[in-house]
Amino acid sequence: MEMSEQYLVSARKYRPQTFDTVVGQSHITTTLKNAIRTQHLAHAYLFCGPRGVGKTTCARILAKTINCVQPTADMEACGECEMCQTFNENASFNVFELDGASNNSVDDIRSLTEQVRFAPQMGKYKVYIIDEVHMLTSAAFNAFLKTLEEPPAYAIFILATTEKHKILPTILSRCQIFDFKRIQSSDIVGHLEHICNKENVVAEEAGLHIIAQKSEGCMRDALSMMDRISSFSNGHLTYEQAVEHLNVLDAGFYFKLLDALLTTNVADVLLLLDEVYRRGFEGDAILNGFAQHLRDLLLCKDPKMTRLLDIPEAHKRSFFEKAQMLTMSFITSALNVINDAEVNYKTTLNKRLHLEVYFIKLCYLTQVISASSLQDAKKKSDHLGEPQAAVPVTGTAPKAAPYPDTPPAPAMVSEPAAPPLAKPLSASVNTAPPVQRAAMPAVPKAAPGTEDTTHAAPPPLPKFGKDFLKQMQAQANELSGNTEEQQIDQELGVRLFDQYVQHLRDDADKQLQSSNLSTARIVVRETNLITIICNSNMGTIYANGNVDAFREFCKEKTNNNAVKIGVELAPEAERVETAPQKMSNADIFALYASQNPALKRLRDELRLDLK
Repeated sequence: MEMSEQYLVSARKYRPQTFDTVVGQSHITTTLKNAIRTQHLAHAYLFCGPRGVGKTTCARILAKTINCVQPTADMEACGECEMCQTFNENASFNVFELDGASNNSVDDIRSLTEQVRFAPQMGKYKVYIIDEVHMLTSAAFNAFLKTLEEPPAYAIFILATTEKHKILPTILSRCQIFDFKRIQSSDIVGHLEHICNKENVVAEEAGLHIIAQKSEGCMRDALSMMDRISSFSNGHLTYEQAVEHLNVLDAGFYFKLLDALLTTNVADVLLLLDEVYRRGFEGDAILNGFAQHLRDLLLCKDPKMTRLLDIPEAHKRSFFEKAQMLTMSFITSALNVINDAEVNYKTTLNKRLHLEVYFIKLCYLTQVISASSLQDAKKKSDHLGEPQAAVPVTGTAPKAAPYPDTPPAPAMVSEPAAPPLAKPLSASVNTAPPVQRAAMPAVPKAAPGTEDTTHAAPPPLPKFGKDFLKQMQAQANELSGNTEEQQIDQELGVRLFDQYVQHLRDDADKQLQSSNLSTARIVVRETNLITIICNSNMGTIYANGNVDAFREFCKEKTNNNAVKIGVELAPEAERVETAPQKMSNADIFALYASQNPALKRLRDELRLDLK
């Protein structure tokens, strides 16, 4: 019976043999090729970085290339000379690979230094590759120091490690250090597609993208996952199979969960959480995945951030459409709630109940935001003395299709007719019940020609330069409706002070302040310098307690940040001998509360009755 060819896993079969075939580490391969071209080779290199990113592979390619007899013009090994052939057959006497985990004693390093004394029989260099070098003991490192610092001209050491911080500083100072980075998902997907074409494996791009995300930048892990799934699927790798075998929660689940949250459907939320618990997922995985899902939706809100997206191309349309239905306030508030849930998850005893409570909070998040926005608008209206329209905080963004209708596809999607979403995702998006507008507070419709434009899309930030602050101030003025800065003269100063006193009089807790300030008069001796002249010492006390509040009031009314407030006692008041007046407890409290508003909150919380 004829023996079939031995099977090799993809990580070994498709290990790069030249610098150009290394994926995602061009900053290192280019440096090494230039060093070979200019004959500026160091005697010791340190390759550090996460697992599976090409450290040992690049070390082997460097050892092969510097001993090649006829390198190419691009400084790649020819692969045909005798030195390259012996290297490919693992029969080269010029390259020595050691495992630092099993050869970490002083005797092992002493044996290595003895070998270094002998010159190579063939080729130019003897290359020593020590993998997992951080596993060497301190004594072994010290025995290696002298040889590493002054080796023979023909000896080159290449050290590889995943834990750079465990290596002695004396070793680091003797090496050229190269930091390998995690491989981008797009690079991993491209490499997996290349291998699938060679192996006649039909693979969906969305499935390969799931594998790339699960590998977390490790090419070796990605190849192992692809081998496993393609073996199960008999050469037809799909998105559904990748999700099932890698045991991940896909975007379809999070879209269904988000739809249930937006409709305040607590029952559906709890049932969805129970479903994923039955599938074996832990609560921290659900929280982390949902936070990542919200982040992707947040990035879809601005075209400038789309380059940060790490989702399959076939799913981008659904993400952009869903992002148009959400506001920035909802997404950021939801991320804040999820962050609190993750922080407290490890310390809680009933983890399932902890998870369910936080998702129930998310169900009512839209109502909380709406109520908070309306309350803030009312406070602002009371403070400025002008009616302000209520501002919705949930629903569609300006210039989008009316919610819950489907908005048009964003301009950054290159093809208007995007490929249909994968089955689990499309089912969850298309069959989810629409969010009812009735869940939000009704907003009165403005009369024609008086539409509120204060919540349109914000203008782009100005470019940095000498006029940056001026441009920012101009934009702030435009958004606040104040297009001109008013200079304060005598007439305007008196009018502003009267409005401020009236504002205090409308507040039941500030009646005493308004009565004491109402007897004062305003003098504007210089532009923008308002002087409050009081008729009594008590009046000056109340005036000094209101200086900051009156200044802010003037700034908001006039858009003038140069306003200054001063307090003086009238000259004729200094000659009047007034008998001391006895103040009640309520008057004393009102006096101190005008200078420190926290006293009023303390009285309300303790429910004190001042008589």
